[in-house]
Amino acid sequence: MIALSLAEIAAVVGGQTYDIPDPALQVTGPVVRDSREVESGSLFVAFVGERVDGHDYAEAVIAAGAAAVLASRPVGVPAIVVDDVQTALGALARHVVERLGATLVALTGSAGKTSTKDLIAQVLRSKAPTVFTPGSLNNEIGLPLTALSATEETKFLVLEMGARGVGHIRYLTELTPPRIGLVLNVGTAHIGEFGGREQIAQAKGELVESLPEDGAAILNADDPLVRAMASRTKARVILFGESDEADVRAENVRLTESGQPSFSLRTPSGCSDVTMRLYGEHHVSNALAAAAVAHELGMSADEIARALSDAGSLSRWRMEVTERPDGVTVVNDAYNANPESMRAALRALAAMGKGRRTWAVLGQMAELGDEALAEHDAVGRLAVRLNVGKLVAVGGREASWLQLGAYNEGSWGEESVHVSDAQAAVDLLRSELRPGDVVLVKASRSVGLERVALALLADGTEGEVSAR
Repeated sequence: MIALSLAEIAAVVGGQTYDIPDPALQVTGPVVRDSREVESGSLFVAFVGERVDGHDYAEAVIAAGAAAVLASRPVGVPAIVVDDVQTALGALARHVVERLGATLVALTGSAGKTSTKDLIAQVLRSKAPTVFTPGSLNNEIGLPLTALSATEETKFLVLEMGARGVGHIRYLTELTPPRIGLVLNVGTAHIGEFGGREQIAQAKGELVESLPEDGAAILNADDPLVRAMASRTKARVILFGESDEADVRAENVRLTESGQPSFSLRTPSGCSDVTMRLYGEHHVSNALAAAAVAHELGMSADEIARALSDAGSLSRWRMEVTERPDGVTVVNDAYNANPESMRAALRALAAMGKGRRTWAVLGQMAELGDEALAEHDAVGRLAVRLNVGKLVAVGGREASWLQLGAYNEGSWGEESVHVSDAQAAVDLLRSELRPGDVVLVKASRSVGLERVALALLADGTEGEVSAR
């Protein structure tokens, strides 16, 4: 964080200082909520959770070098006490962002947010110091913590914004007002909470509504609900996609033999070729979104193409492709799942597995409400149509719908199987995998299906395993 005294912080958040011998003492380290992340000069934010109360760690964090605790009650060590810790954290983030002078880029969408954010960050940091959301910490706590990690040297601040209802993104943009706003897509993730795609579009569009007149709204030309958001912003609109009307678009899209996308990137400033290190054609749209942001910030087509071609995956369990010594390839995409990302992962598996036997180890897609049965059935059917070698549906009712969809799609469906849990899936794979097979593992985060991928990779540790 930029250096601020404890007295300054107290004034910004409207707090009272307790047990602080020197109010001029500066916070020079990171602002953290996890006591294990405390460094010398940190500000520790004491949240009260369902199982853990951060106030209980106050003495320990001060002993570890923290300058003070941001708390909702006195804790017997240097503290700034406020009525609501979350509100105070947001106010501090807003203050720091206003002082920074960095260009703030915010993005949202139903699918691909984290992968696109990672691409944007890698492209922009090839130009200037860039701070970005780690992983998918995109809520009312993770976002301000990310903003507070910026320093005077930061030129670009890239923030992922998630939402579980109307008004959530509006609140986040009030904490960290963006100049560039990117909307990727409107899909069915969390549709059970929102009630429909139109309500999701209403929530995602709050991002472009927040933009200033001299800002830029970057919208997906290939998604009608996103493209329609152009009418909801005062900012200049930039379209990306494969549409001929897109300002930043991809031409001659193809996949390499290993399933990595290659295309010609066309921007208003020129054209350049891209071959990505990531896997799956769905990353083309993500790359175009990142390219549109970079173009808006003055990068040439050649600079953007070079950075996109060099970019890798920065976040765990998102299309992580690892080859075991025996030739089995494990694709760990188990961080999360929704219908759009599940379809994209299956298509990537089909592309990667040409000439090889493929396995789709899939579990529940959560928060689909009344659409759950139809969406799980559709994913099972898609696996058949893509000629995936074998579907292993893991879990309870939703998994049975996956397996039933595959079975009802045609005779291949007899190659699908429903198992009760992750361990059962591991046992099955250990008994049937052959050298050269490709295994995709994917489900919503709550399922914890990454355990299958990690177990399969652990089986290969007798030799050298190379992550690609």
